[in-house]
Amino acid sequence: MTIAVGDKLPDVKLKVVTPDAAVEQTTDELFSGKKVVLFAVPGAFTPTCTMNHLPGFIENADAIKAKGVDDIICVSVNDAFVMKAWAQHAGGMDKVTFAADGSAVFTKALGLDLDLTGGGLGIRSKRYAAIVEDGILKSLDIEESPGQATVSGAAAVIEKL
Repeated sequence: MTIAVGDKLPDVKLKVVTPDAAVEQTTDELFSGKKVVLFAVPGAFTPTCTMNHLPGFIENADAIKAKGVDDIICVSVNDAFVMKAWAQHAGGMDKVTFAADGSAVFTKALGLDLDLTGGGLGIRSKRYAAIVEDGILKSLDIEESPGQATVSGAAAVIEKL
């Protein structure tokens, strides 16, 4: 069952990438008492994610945060090493929090997993963007196709804020 607006985020742990290491944090630590823009990508270093989705959030981070957002969190079903390399490659570690959901625990708990095993990619996340306030889902926009980043892109999120 997919999480719905008004629901509390599930209580799970993610690996948050820092310049020095990956730090395990609970969703409560990441979202409690904060207004957060959360967006997920099917995979780090994949074309749409790297060229279209992530750059908009990095480029518009200041505009997003100016609307009262405390943090912008990007989640992907990749390990923390891949997420760190992607963050460094994109140059956005100071603008966006990169969170690894290597075993898709968070993604599955949200009901937003996507089975791409037929294409050799395994279980991934659907591409989406959400606004979360104090751990409660306030909006959720899921892309119909993983190759698109329109309803889940930074411009669409800014309009909702």
